[in-house]
Parts: sequence; C-alpha cells; structure tokens
Amino acid sequence: MLVDRLWPRGLSKEAAGVDEWAKAVAPSGELRKWFHAGGSVAEFRERYAVELRSEEAGAELDRLRAVAAAGPVTLLTAVKDPGASHAGVLAALLG
Repeated sequence: MLVDRLWPRGLSKEAAGVDEWAKAVAPSGELRKWFHAGGSVAEFRERYAVELRSEEAGAELDRLRAVAAAGPVTLLTAVKDPGASHAGVLAALLG
C-alpha cells in the first residue's frame, strides 16, 4: 500500500504492482514542504499526528487498522529514511 501523497518519480503504476494508494493518510503538501525546509523530525511527527485527526485521514486510518488486523500490510513510500518520516508514524499506529 503506497502511503505517499505523490506518486514516486520514474515508477509506472503498471510496474509498481501497488494494490492501494492511501493518499488520505499521507502528510499534506504544506507539512512536507515545511519538513524539507528544515523542520525537526519530532515536530513533524506532532504536526502529522494532528493532520491524522482530520475527518478524512481518520476514516482512512480506521480502515487501514481494520485491514492490518486482518493480515499483514506493507507500507510503501519513496522517502529516503522511512524511520524519520510519516511511514514510521503510520507503522507504529497500525502495529
């Protein structure tokens, strides 16, 4: 399951073999830009947690929790350091 808001560059959707694209649980463009401009990982995680409380993201997160409860889920992301990104936060919430 791809959990990025943007599709990874250079990867066709056909070649990716991704079952689902959960854009609603990805950080907003504004948050991504802030983080890449030098925001701290700790504050990013706090701001991202606030975004996940929105109605749309919360509903998608609940759905992902149900999917994860039924069996393994692989979270896919194009970030270079998943542990310091939204993917790590999502994995902890689903685990």
